[in-house]
Amino acid sequence: MKKNTIKRGYAIGEMSRQTGVHIETIRYYERIGIIPKPDRTEGGNRQYNHDQLKRLSFVKRCRDLGFTLDEIRAFLEMVDRDDFTCGEVHGRTMSHLRNIKKKLSDLKRMEKTLKSMSAQCSKGDMPECPIIETLFKM
Repeated sequence: MKKNTIKRGYAIGEMSRQTGVHIETIRYYERIGIIPKPDRTEGGNRQYNHDQLKRLSFVKRCRDLGFTLDEIRAFLEMVDRDDFTCGEVHGRTMSHLRNIKKKLSDLKRMEKTLKSMSAQCSKGDMPECPIIETLFKM
């Protein structure tokens, strides 16, 4: 049986350069099924096609926007089945946006708390530290 090989395509290094995704991350995405395994050359090197390049770019953009791999997988499953509506995508995006707003709120609260704790510190040479004391409070 002849091995499935191709003569032209994108090597993994080219995929990395074009998308900004590290080579090890591309391999990881293959292992977990986020991007399909590429064909191989006679020499065993990965050779990706244009659709795989587009898919990796999509994944990168989603990651840059803070989507989890599970959220990205759900988007890709909808695209692969070709049975999604814009409303479904909008709903998932709005859910993600709500999560980001909550994280921002939490970060602002943490910033306020840390500023307050730091303001109590004299930065002296004494072993008593109001920051440590505050962190130990129940």
